[in-house]
Amino acid sequence: MSTWAENRRADRAADAQQRRADAAAKLDRTLTAAAAQAEQRRADQAAAAELADKRSADRRAARAAAVARIRGWLGANRVKLPIYLLAVVSAVMAIPAMAGYGQATYGDWTGNALPALSELGMWAFALAVEVAQRHHPDRPTWALKTGVWVFAGVGFALNVLHGLHRGWDAAVVMGIVSVAGVVAHQIAVASPRRSRAERDDARIERHATKKVARVRAAAVRRAVAEIDEFGDARLVFDAGHYTLTRRPLRRPTLTPVGEVLADEIGTWLATQDQPTAPVDSVEDNPIADAPVQTLDHPSEQRKSTPRKRTHPTPKTRTIAQLREALAAAIADPKVSIDPTSAESIRKAIRCAPKAARQLRDEYQADHQ
Repeated sequence: MSTWAENRRADRAADAQQRRADAAAKLDRTLTAAAAQAEQRRADQAAAAELADKRSADRRAARAAAVARIRGWLGANRVKLPIYLLAVVSAVMAIPAMAGYGQATYGDWTGNALPALSELGMWAFALAVEVAQRHHPDRPTWALKTGVWVFAGVGFALNVLHGLHRGWDAAVVMGIVSVAGVVAHQIAVASPRRSRAERDDARIERHATKKVARVRAAAVRRAVAEIDEFGDARLVFDAGHYTLTRRPLRRPTLTPVGEVLADEIGTWLATQDQPTAPVDSVEDNPIADAPVQTLDHPSEQRKSTPRKRTHPTPKTRTIAQLREALAAAIADPKVSIDPTSAESIRKAIRCAPKAARQLRDEYQADHQ
């Protein structure tokens, strides 16, 4: 009986201890979940605050960028802005007046479209001039500018006719008001003044472009045609340096001073590898006839007998032989020669500059 009671008390104690352990575990889980929720709420609040700060910073940056763009635009268009304001004022004054004049002239509502001819026409061409000069500065705009002034003249004439009903003073005022905006636009915006250096550069560039075009045209006229076995043709040009004259292209020649200097240099170079002329006797040399100045008396001096020296006579080639040498040099792929250059001919076949120039002229005459 006592054993059963003890076991029962032990079971009850174990059950109570288990209930207390379960309650403690449940409390721990509850506290852990509550702490996790609190931590999540704090994280969410921090993320929301950070997102709000980022959005606020983005809005401030966007406003600053917009202000910077506006300031930049105003700075870049500080000349255009007053001109366009002037154009707006001119249009506000001229368009209603011309609409009323058109309605009175045509007698119905179609006359209200008259400002499209008197005002819109000249402004369409004026803006076309500005766009063309901005995107295609190398293209001419004289046709567009002609359209501007033609339609400006039409608008001025129509406004003058409208103002004549009130007198000449009103006619002149209305005509000036009509074209004031487009005139200011063409002077200050469409065709701004350039500096002296820019004008000089533009003029030199125009002259250079014209000369290049003339040289290319002359080169095309002088070019020869090469036809292949299929009948296709292409132009072959003679590369080199040319000057543009009234005749077709010609190669530049040396000045007289340059030719003389080239002759002297060429003669000197040609004689370096050649033996000197034969000397038959020292009597041909005037220095041999001069007495020798020594400390001895003339009667005591021994007369020397000069020894005769002979040298082989240098070979002189005829112009026909030089032509054969030039032809052989041109045909030889190992020889670097330009038959249209006298200096190149002289160096290749080792001849005098005068003969080299004659061979060059003959070659050019044969190949024209």
